[in-house]
Amino acid sequence: MRTYHERLRLPASWWVLGMTTAVIFASFVWAGFGPVVIVVSYLVIAGGPAAALLALGATTIEVAGGELRVGRMRLPLRAAAEVTVVDADQSRALRGPRGDPAAVLLFRPYLRAGVFIRLAGPPGSAPYWLVGSRQPARLAAAIEAARPRSGDTARPGDTAVG
Repeated sequence: MRTYHERLRLPASWWVLGMTTAVIFASFVWAGFGPVVIVVSYLVIAGGPAAALLALGATTIEVAGGELRVGRMRLPLRAAAEVTVVDADQSRALRGPRGDPAAVLLFRPYLRAGVFIRLAGPPGSAPYWLVGSRQPARLAAAIEAARPRSGDTARPGDTAVG
């Protein structure tokens, strides 16, 4: 059963700026050519950024079946030791100077807050996951509700599957 689902769609401003830039560039390319070149230049030059924007906005976050799915990565929730909502300052610090290079991050520039998930895995594995979300409190609550309770501890080998 799925308890949480979020799609990290891009903000409208990214679409407006990206497509406006592509259309302006395509207009420079076709200047002085015939109608076939005009159509092809718009399709090719505007199609590339549109495909990239669609791909960036296709990432999903889902809590279902005892695991957290973030894009293609999976985290068995029995490996989660601590789940905390982080604000913009905390997430910036964890993505930057206070961050661990071995951590698993999924953050988009337009997201400010997120969820910090400390892992109870073996040494050498990822120490935590930091997941950006538009609704971090709901995501953290869904993770807490779906993860196993006391007595069910992380087993060696419980790490992210990417």
